[in-house]
Amino acid sequence: MTDTPAAPTDPFAPDALNAREGLDPVDPAFVHVLRVTTALTLLPLAVAATLVDILVMPRIGGPFGLLSVAAWLIAITMIVSFPARRVTRWGFKIGEGQLRVARGWLFRTDTIVPFVRVQHIDVGQGPVERLFGLSHLVVHTSGTHNSMVTLPGLHADLAAAMRETIRRHIQTDFA
Repeated sequence: MTDTPAAPTDPFAPDALNAREGLDPVDPAFVHVLRVTTALTLLPLAVAATLVDILVMPRIGGPFGLLSVAAWLIAITMIVSFPARRVTRWGFKIGEGQLRVARGWLFRTDTIVPFVRVQHIDVGQGPVERLFGLSHLVVHTSGTHNSMVTLPGLHADLAAAMRETIRRHIQTDFA
């Protein structure tokens, strides 16, 4: 019986972001963050569409209510379904002197950041993330193209621990 080498993982396979492929998922509470931010973006647009429907449609003889119903259905659909789908398509792995961040549903990206290329690391937290105890990690690298990699949806303690892990590797690499 011969040992065959494992085939390289295809980062663009449909199940490439599952834990089976060695990637850790973002925190499940991130779906709530995305829902709130999506709602904060879309609800004012739906309200504006309703106001246009109420104020303009009767004057031009257009179909009253159609614009409002369409705007609210689109907003509700996007608030309920899209965030959950986006969260399942994020994955990360830290180790072996690198950070791997894979994301995407329609357009997929698999980024590997070697720690020796890291210039500095930020841990950020917006008001909605703070509400759910989450943070995002921003890794700035040398170079110009894609010199910033952001990993959202991390528990605040995990983001701080990842920052410290990367910082320690940077210190040992240049010490």
